[in-house]
Amino acid sequence: MTGKDILSYFVIKFEDMTRLSVNINKIATLRNSRGGNVPDVQKAAVACEQYGAEGITVHPRPDERHIRYSDVRLLRPLVKTEFNIEGYPSRRFMDLVLEVKPEQVTLVPDSHDQITSNRGWDVKNNLSLLTDIIRELKKAGIRVSVFVDPDEEQVEAAALTGTDRIELYTEPYAVLFPENPDKAIAPYVRAALRAQKVGLGVNAGHDLNLDNLNYFYTHIPGLLEVSIGHALISDALYMGLEKTIQEYLKRLR
Repeated sequence: MTGKDILSYFVIKFEDMTRLSVNINKIATLRNSRGGNVPDVQKAAVACEQYGAEGITVHPRPDERHIRYSDVRLLRPLVKTEFNIEGYPSRRFMDLVLEVKPEQVTLVPDSHDQITSNRGWDVKNNLSLLTDIIRELKKAGIRVSVFVDPDEEQVEAAALTGTDRIELYTEPYAVLFPENPDKAIAPYVRAALRAQKVGLGVNAGHDLNLDNLNYFYTHIPGLLEVSIGHALISDALYMGLEKTIQEYLKRLR
């Protein structure tokens, strides 16, 4: 094998790896509960990358109860891997991401007062809205992912919007996994295969953890990225942030 062949091999292998994006919302929640700037969200994001995270995810909500819009602006020059901003595409949200220009925007269907995401888009009934939003984001050079349930029809509809990727909503998988892993993973495999067939990349997120992540990773073809926040930050309380990130990365290799 020549030097060029070896280089090509490692480039391919790196591209095939699933990226771990750490959602730092919970760090902001802790900060906001006391006021001040402890813990420091910016410092935490930099540390996550230093410890091996391959992306940073934030989800600024309208009430700014965790990540604030000002946090997003401060984080932009600090994130050196991949910045992923999640949110409902209100005009205020759109103005923020068009200003900040992250590598990726993940569109979620959350209402303004939702505690956390609990469903994917009904893409078929929001096709016009999503198509217009995605066109605006892609014109600005931002990669777009649409949060969807593991439903093949919704995946096919997502392809019509012009999105680059989908993010599979994985809470149902996490709930069923302890009881029946095969049954839990089955609709996600079908959805991922359908996404590949219609030319979409596949991300995933919500309630993935150290117990269920590797099984998901090894069964989902073409999985590009997982976004993990609540479980990872919770594990870090016991193991420390550096060791926790390393443990999650092990589940993705």
